[in-house]
Amino acid sequence: MARLKIIDNFDSSFVLDPEARDNLFSLLKQETFCLQLAQQILCSTVEFTELIFQPIPYTMATQKGLPAEYEQYDNTQHYLIINVRPTFMFKPKIFKTRRLC
Repeated sequence: MARLKIIDNFDSSFVLDPEARDNLFSLLKQETFCLQLAQQILCSTVEFTELIFQPIPYTMATQKGLPAEYEQYDNTQHYLIINVRPTFMFKPKIFKTRRLC
C-alpha cells in the first residue's frame, strides 16, 4: 500500500529568461486566446494580469496547490487561474519548469 508523503515546505520560486517571459506573455495576451477563455467562463472580456506561478505540491500550509501569496485569487469572480498550455511553454523555450499557472 502506497503512503502519501506530506511535504512541509516546497520552493516554488523560478526565474524566466526575459525574452522567454516576454514571448510567453505575448502568447497569453493574444486576443483569440483571451476570447476563448471569455467564452468558456461566459464573460465579456479576459485580461492577462502578468502574474504567473509554478503549482506546488500539497502541504499543510498550501492545500490548494497555490503559493500562499496567490490564494487570494482563488474562488473569486474577478480572477481566473489557468494552467499554461504546454505549447505556450514550448514556443518561448521554457523548459526549466514543467508547469505554470
